[in-house]
Amino acid sequence: MAHPLLFVTRRLPDPVMRAIRERFRLSAEPSPEAPTREALLTGAREAAAMICTLTEAIDEALFEAAPRLRVVANYAVGFNNIAVDVAKARGIVVTNTPDVLTDATADLTWALMLAAARRIAEGHALVQSGEWRGWEPTQLLGSDLTGKTLGILGMGRIGQAVARRAAGFEMNVLYHSRRPLSDAAHPSAWRHVPMDELLTASDVLTLHLPLADDTRHIIGREQLRRMKPTALLINTSRGPVVDEAALSEAVREGRLAGAGLDVYEHEPRVHPGLMALRPVVTLPHLGSATLATRTRMGMMCVENVEAVLAGRPAPNAV
Repeated sequence: MAHPLLFVTRRLPDPVMRAIRERFRLSAEPSPEAPTREALLTGAREAAAMICTLTEAIDEALFEAAPRLRVVANYAVGFNNIAVDVAKARGIVVTNTPDVLTDATADLTWALMLAAARRIAEGHALVQSGEWRGWEPTQLLGSDLTGKTLGILGMGRIGQAVARRAAGFEMNVLYHSRRPLSDAAHPSAWRHVPMDELLTASDVLTLHLPLADDTRHIIGREQLRRMKPTALLINTSRGPVVDEAALSEAVREGRLAGAGLDVYEHEPRVHPGLMALRPVVTLPHLGSATLATRTRMGMMCVENVEAVLAGRPAPNAV
């Protein structure tokens, strides 16, 4: 029996692509680049299954163009790029990749915290420029993290993983989420606080929220005005939860010490004001970018597709 036809929108790590080629036929050869809209519709047209990424809009028009589609496996935890209600109405299963990228993203969050606090990107650029003249007592003075207050907005799996790592820095952990964690789920040192207290008390505020109507620009001008001028903002969740124009103004005007960003409102474009600010550390969406994590994400997608096409429940249906 012929292997099912699968559309993979972008090339995945080699171990995943090997497994895919063994188990499926590809409707198109995937590229590392994001597909054009035309390529997206063409690739999906005859496919029984699709593995896509957050960069592709899987909307009603695509579902109409792909009548044989039975499952869409999103290569991400979030799935705001997919019209889930439309898929459900058409009997198409949508899946994601929960849990597997928690530690990788939490580690990168801490990398951004340290980079922003200790001005690591500026130091690297200075050495690379060839203009470094040697050690100086006042050169690139940063800020300490040890003993400071870490604020976490969004206390899901990744937020909790970030909080656990704070123990090594003896940080006071405050968090805000829709509901406090149960007492059994976290150390007593983690304290659930109102949003206003989180903003005013945090020395570092890190964001771990899904993108939804009520989280879009949840950090805007008003919220940034409430933060300490010595505070840092870290975002490894979704770009649009931060108003980038407001963030640029706050850092430029000295109302915020700096930021560490892995995600952006209009990826891959970054607000030009942020690009010009040395206290802002920018990364190209590397949150889950370890070989082991990205491979496991891909294999979860493969497992979900295989299950649905075999008539079994998807392990990670959203």
